[in-house]
Amino acid sequence: MKETHPNKLLIKNMVCDRCILTVKTILNSLDIPFTKIVLGEVDLVTKLSAARSKAIEKELSKSGFELIETRVNKIVEDIKKLVLEYINNAVMDQKRKLSSFISSRLHYDYSYLSDLFSSIEGLTIEKYFIKQRIEKVKELIVYDQLSLTEISYQTGFSSVHHLSSQFKKETGFNASHFKKIGAARRKSIDKA
Repeated sequence: MKETHPNKLLIKNMVCDRCILTVKTILNSLDIPFTKIVLGEVDLVTKLSAARSKAIEKELSKSGFELIETRVNKIVEDIKKLVLEYINNAVMDQKRKLSSFISSRLHYDYSYLSDLFSSIEGLTIEKYFIKQRIEKVKELIVYDQLSLTEISYQTGFSSVHHLSSQFKKETGFNASHFKKIGAARRKSIDKA
């Protein structure tokens, strides 16, 4: 059952500005007019025919995107976006828990959101958060502009020791060893 506005496309795996550019390129190549593209959403000028919808779906899948058809999948994608926002905007410095942040933004009880996310993604929101936060740490290590102390503060870890133990648990490497092997071990956020 489709619960979205007929002139809105919901797209899974759009997590960065490059994703927006890719989707824009795809829509332009298919000559499909739109008014706005943001992470995970496209506002179209007109409703799509079934044939044009299939064409978009086919082209999006070539770039690793999927059309989201249900409210449940939309909520899961919203949770992912909020986790990334929480990490990237240093909401952690405000000492607000991730669960409170997500619940307040989506207006659902966190236990419902957590169960929903786990059933669709096969991992908890917390595990997803840890994986994304470690990817952010990897990114900052590879950029080589901050000390581990600064990185731990910027990514919301209570200490360098906490960051190091979490990093080792997730990657199997300590942070200094990772720094030596660098970018080869990083995963794109949209592949995680």
